[in-house]
Amino acid sequence: MPPPTLTQKLKVQLKLSISRLRMVQQKDDAISKQQRREMAQLLDKGKEESARIRVENIIRSDIIIELLEILELYCELLIARIGLMESKDCDPGLEEPVKSIIYAAPRTEIKELQQVRALLMEKYGKDFALQAVENSDGKVAERVLSRLRVEPPKETLVKAYLEEIARTYGVDWPKGRHAAEAAAGRGGEEEGDEDDEDDEDDDDAPGGQKVKNLEAPLSTDELSRATPPRDFGPKSPVSITPQGPSTDNVSPKVKLPAPLNLKPGPKVKKASTSEGKSKAVDSGGGGKESNGPVGGKIPDVDDLQKRFAALSRK
Repeated sequence: MPPPTLTQKLKVQLKLSISRLRMVQQKDDAISKQQRREMAQLLDKGKEESARIRVENIIRSDIIIELLEILELYCELLIARIGLMESKDCDPGLEEPVKSIIYAAPRTEIKELQQVRALLMEKYGKDFALQAVENSDGKVAERVLSRLRVEPPKETLVKAYLEEIARTYGVDWPKGRHAAEAAAGRGGEEEGDEDDEDDEDDDDAPGGQKVKNLEAPLSTDELSRATPPRDFGPKSPVSITPQGPSTDNVSPKVKLPAPLNLKPGPKVKKASTSEGKSKAVDSGGGGKESNGPVGGKIPDVDDLQKRFAALSRK
C-alpha cells in the first residue's frame, strides 16, 4: 500500500481541526454565559467599576470565538477545494484561506490547526510561508487581522455589553431604567386609549345618533357579477423559486422565455391571398350566379316553396 500523499494528510488534519474548533467554541460559549451571569450579579449589587473591568474578558472571549468560526470556515473551504491543492503552486482562489491559517494558527491553542499550518508550509515552500507570516502581500483576511489585534475595547462597546447583560438578566441598570421603561409603556397605552376614544367619537354624530355607513352593502347580484381575485382557486403545481443572491449574481431575476411569434410570414400571406382569389373565381362561375347550394348562396324558405310548386305543376 503506497504511503499517503501530502494532500491526503492535509485533508485528514483539516477534518480534525474542524471538530476541534467546534468543541472549543462550545466550551468558550458556555464559559462566556457563566461570566455574563456573574456580571449581572455585580451590577445588581452596585459594583459597576468591577463589572466594567471584568466585562472586557467577555468581549475578548467573544472576539476569539468569532476568529475560530472564521478559521473553521476556511478549513471547510480547503476541504471542498482539495482538488486544487494537488498542484505545486497555490491556486489564487486559495491564497486567502491558506495564508490566513498560516498567520493565525500560532495565535490559537488548537494543535490540529498548527499541524495544518506545518503541512501547508511544507507544501508551498518557505518563501510562501514567509509572505503569509509577515503578510507582506496583504493576502491575509482583514477580519482575521482585526480579531487578532490586542487593544482595549471602546467605551461604547463596554456600555453596550453591560446594558445587554442587565436587560437579559432583568437587572435595573442604569438605575431607574425599569421605571423609565414602565413610564414609557404607560404613555403608549394612554395614547392608544385616546386614539380609541377618538374613533368612538367619530362613530357618533353630534345628536347622539351613529353616522350611517357611507357605502351600502353589496347585493347578491352585484356579488355574482364581481370579478374574483387573481389568486383565487387552486394554484399551479409548477412554481419557480427565484435564485438566491450570490457573488456571481448579486440581484438574480427569473428570466422566462419570450412568447413565440405566431404571426404568418410574407410567404404564407401571399399564398393565402392567391388561394382566396381562386376560390372567388370558382364560386363566381365566370360572372354567372349559381343557383345551387354548392359554390353559391344557400336558398331560403321562399325559394324552396317556389321550386316545390313548379315541380308539382309538372
